[in-house]
Amino acid sequence: MANTRSAKKMIRKIERQTAVNGARRSRIRTHVRGVEEAIASGDKTAATAALQSAAPELARGVTKGVLHKKTASRKISRLTKRVQSM
Repeated sequence: MANTRSAKKMIRKIERQTAVNGARRSRIRTHVRGVEEAIASGDKTAATAALQSAAPELARGVTKGVLHKKTASRKISRLTKRVQSM
């Protein structure tokens, strides 16, 4: 347990930031799931539209520090490949 005032404040800050990061991660997962559902339904136009909304969310996750750059790049690449092969 934290003893100093600064350590206690850091705990409060970390809890707030963890909540924000969790919301960002959830938003990214929701967009990716939308692309996967469109792919599963076989609707290429819907999959393309969903991918165009998911790619910026993944990129935003990188800039906010939620995802690693290569992780987001890999996910975008794999989703794009799956949409193109429909």
